[in-house]
Amino acid sequence: MQLLFNFIRRYWLVIAAINLTLITVLSLTPLAELPTVPGTDKTHHFIAYGALIFSVALRRPKRWLWIALFFFCWSGVIELLQPYVNRYGEWLDLLANGTGLLCGIALAFIVEKLFLTK
Repeated sequence: MQLLFNFIRRYWLVIAAINLTLITVLSLTPLAELPTVPGTDKTHHFIAYGALIFSVALRRPKRWLWIALFFFCWSGVIELLQPYVNRYGEWLDLLANGTGLLCGIALAFIVEKLFLTK
């Protein structure tokens, strides 16, 4: 388990960039209808943004809180852009995104204490 978390800490920037790109593309791709997948739309937002911040919070580079703020603002911009690509922007999605970011940070701190502190 420690090997996995050390891998995440080492490649945090690549992981975060891939996650941010996936979230952006999936959020702004026009769809005739949303695909049926388990869970609610808000759950998906929560998980996506929790996963997005996890590698950053686990590594905690200089100014990592600014990165978290950027992710939150980016999610707001996505919500504003979605109506222009035949999607629905919702402020509750922004709340789910923010909650996911906070929980991803908390999870990274817990993982660090349990698995990475000697």
